[in-house]
Amino acid sequence: MLDLDLLVLGMEAKTSDEVITHLGKLMLEKQYVKDSYVDAVLTRETTLPTGLSIGNFYVAIPHTDSNHVNQSTIGLAALKKPVIFRSMINPEEKLEVELVFLLAVKDPALQVKMLKNLMAIFQNKELLMKIKAAESKEQAAELLNCLAV
Repeated sequence: MLDLDLLVLGMEAKTSDEVITHLGKLMLEKQYVKDSYVDAVLTRETTLPTGLSIGNFYVAIPHTDSNHVNQSTIGLAALKKPVIFRSMINPEEKLEVELVFLLAVKDPALQVKMLKNLMAIFQNKELLMKIKAAESKEQAAELLNCLAV
């Protein structure tokens, strides 16, 4: 089961850094991650951006190395208004991201499984739209049940 405290619906943010920092602090408060986690994700995002285009819907999957993580988890921000993330495929391209999945992965072997599960979600644009429109954290978690870590 996903930790409902790490799901933020209707989040208002102006930048990708703001979204990552907010979700990362929620993870830190619950000790899923180490103090170094947020800065490590922000640093990685500058060189290896994580924005993805799903048709004309955009998501981001910021993450960092497992040595900044205590316990695997996922944070989700469904944004009220899109924020700019650079594209994973073409870092020059700026994407207006609406859903951010912040990954904290302790076991690198688990990362492959988690990314595979995320890709299954990303292939279903209708599901992404439902997650974005979820009216409760419970509803969002139910839609994301294949991501339980």
